[in-house]
Amino acid sequence: MKIEILGSGCAKCKQLEERAKEAVEKAGLKASVGHVHDIDRIIAMGVFSTPAMAVDGNVVLSGSLPSVNELVAILRSE
Repeated sequence: MKIEILGSGCAKCKQLEERAKEAVEKAGLKASVGHVHDIDRIIAMGVFSTPAMAVDGNVVLSGSLPSVNELVAILRSE
């Protein structure tokens, strides 16, 4: 599983990245978590509100900062 945090690197984007890492660990998943800062790539993925998160290339959330438990639920459904 490849998780990408999409955003410029603002405080909320960094928080989402940390929460995603914690959610991966909590869910016991094998996944990599990376951060995409390239605005052109983010827009090409159809994201206009950050922070956002993509799993295996599919955007699963945009414009919100869910809790770790909410992220666990999202990741388990992917």
